[in-house]
Amino acid sequence: MTTALGTSPVLERADRAPLTTDELAARIARDIPAGSYVNLGIGQPTRIAEHLPADAGIVLHTENGMLGMGPAAVGDEIDPDLTNAGKVPVTELPGAAYFHHADSFAMMRGGHLDVCVLGAFQVSFRGDLANWHTGDPDAIPAVGGAMDLAVGARRVLVMMKLFARDGSPKLVPECTYPLTGTSCVHLVFTDHGIFEPGPEGLRVHETYGITVAELERRLGVALVG
Repeated sequence: MTTALGTSPVLERADRAPLTTDELAARIARDIPAGSYVNLGIGQPTRIAEHLPADAGIVLHTENGMLGMGPAAVGDEIDPDLTNAGKVPVTELPGAAYFHHADSFAMMRGGHLDVCVLGAFQVSFRGDLANWHTGDPDAIPAVGGAMDLAVGARRVLVMMKLFARDGSPKLVPECTYPLTGTSCVHLVFTDHGIFEPGPEGLRVHETYGITVAELERRLGVALVG
């Protein structure tokens, strides 16, 4: 059903299951404008490449030095020298280009990417991002290019589960993990809903397998419209 928070309609789909990873990847793909230059972060965000329309003119960038990356390679397509930043074998599209790692980071830092999609351990209600270290003594930090993308991309999207394995929310009032960037996240796409952080509060755009009222209870915040 559609309900309303303030003046903004919310697409509430409590009667269906939460989105699977592939359904979520397809949902994010629909929100990426045609002709965009896009970086897909390591892990779940790489699945988005499988759902981008071939005629949309979207150019995928990978921080290890490639423009024009295609979907993941399978079978005879696999070339061990052609991988994304997560070391996953990928395909190349016509017109693909390769360049030095330093040039790739210059693209990221220089504001040349329209969109990046990153995973996250936590996102705060105002859009702070924590995705490189949990702070646990035994954890291995892995920042990669996340900090460069968080401040350099024109639009930062996050793809993650809404709740951790212990049931605690990953959308939080304040991040308790080391920050990747502050007030940098524009939209958060999760299995249970799509959220827009900001200075006025956390807005909900869509929900899946959960009601707005249940979300407010579990997140401990009044969602705004």
